[in-house]
Parts: sequence; C-alpha cells; structure tokens
Amino acid sequence: MQDIETLHREAMELVDQAVLARQRGDAKAMREFSRAAFTQERAAADLVANQLDLEPTRSVLHRSAAVLALECTELREAERLIGRALAGNPPDDIVDELRDLLLEEIYSQRQAIR
Repeated sequence: MQDIETLHREAMELVDQAVLARQRGDAKAMREFSRAAFTQERAAADLVANQLDLEPTRSVLHRSAAVLALECTELREAERLIGRALAGNPPDDIVDELRDLLLEEIYSQRQAIR
C-alpha cells in the first residue's frame, strides 16, 4: 500500500506544479508536469486494478488517473481507466462521477474532433 500512497502523493505534487506553471503562463512546463502526474497516478491505479475489495481507493485512483489522461488529451486511455474503475465495485457517487466524466468529457471531446 505504501507504493500506492507514494505514487499518488507524487502525482498530486506534480499536479500542483502543473497548476503553478499554468498560472505563470508556461504551457510547456504545464504539459510536462501534467504528463508526469498522469504517469504516476496511472501507475498507482495499475497497482490496485485487480483489488476489487479496495474500494473506494481503487475507483478514486482510476478516476483521478482518467482526469489526468484527459488533461494530456489521452482520450482512449481515460476511457480505459473509467471502464476499469466501473468494472469493479465503486460506490454509487463515484459511479455517477465516472459516468459523467465519460459522457460529458470524453464523448463530447470525441464529437468536437469529428
């Protein structure tokens, strides 16, 4: 569990750095920090992917990784992470958030691309 917590904490620190870079107007640094945060959070989610009894931690990590994937315009990866989260036993409020993320963010972005 320590590795998961470490990865998540590092990811959130990178998100903070991305926010600061955005505030400075440094788009390149913002993208780099966001990508690094996504990599860390996805790694944390991967570690708990098959631990269906570890809710809500499991689904929260997947949701967080999916949001970061969207920030990095990785639509397919975000979709995969949401699907994996929903395949477990997330609490109802997390299910609603995951579905909203899927419908409002991913599908709307896909429609905008077409």
